Amino acid sequence: MSKLTGKVAVVPGASKGIGAAIAKSLAAEGASVVVNYASSKAGADTVVAAITAAGGRAIAVGGDVSKAAEAQGIIDAAIKNYGRLDVLVNNSGVYEFASVEDFTEEQFHKIFNVNVLGVLLTTQAAVKHLGEGASIINIGSGVTRLTPPNTAVYSGTKGAVDAITGVLARELGAKNIRVNSINPGIVETEGTHSAGFVGSDFEKFLVAQTPLGRPGQVGDIASIATFLASDDSKWLTGELLIASGGLR
Repeated sequence: MSKLTGKVAVVPGASKGIGAAIAKSLAAEGASVVVNYASSKAGADTVVAAITAAGGRAIAVGGDVSKAAEAQGIIDAAIKNYGRLDVLVNNSGVYEFASVEDFTEEQFHKIFNVNVLGVLLTTQAAVKHLGEGASIINIGSGVTRLTPPNTAVYSGTKGAVDAITGVLARELGAKNIRVNSINPGIVETEGTHSAGFVGSDFEKFLVAQTPLGRPGQVGDIASIATFLASDDSKWLTGELLIASGGLR
């Protein structure tokens, strides 16, 4: 039997990149998956098609995690379609970089609303349905260790996610709900390609500092998420797993 047979997972921001890879990996281990998207229905439909073609179960559900009613709607879709919820992967995230002299209030609120408020609202909606043995997986970032220039707002959001992970692990531990975070280093995705990171001098600098000598791939993160979703990690909670190939 696969590790997640009979379990139901919600993966916000799963229309591409790390989220898509996580959704596919969870489904491959037997989970029924809600593939959430904020804007790219076509991308989410492609992920669902790949999962179902491989014999898995998945549905695409739209919704903006930074709005309470829409976050609730994403969770409600899991209960309506599959009758339960066992795994929440708080993967939705946005990033924009600017110096402290140049960032705007609009950027601040946009990034904090998705990256921090979205985690809290989706977890708030999910927690009433999560039973013993459930797993919440937050997607943080290695930037909280690296603190590179021009990332004060983005790094601030991921620092908040680190803290939230610890708080929720303590708050929900009595219910035997585990809360952990995966904090990736640079990962090759559609987003890092379009932002110009892949192939840049900045990427080369980071790779040169990485003991394993390469950028991460989405599958590297997805396999860790699948581990955290399964009972193989039943004695882990409140952990920040730095998934960076050794980059610190």
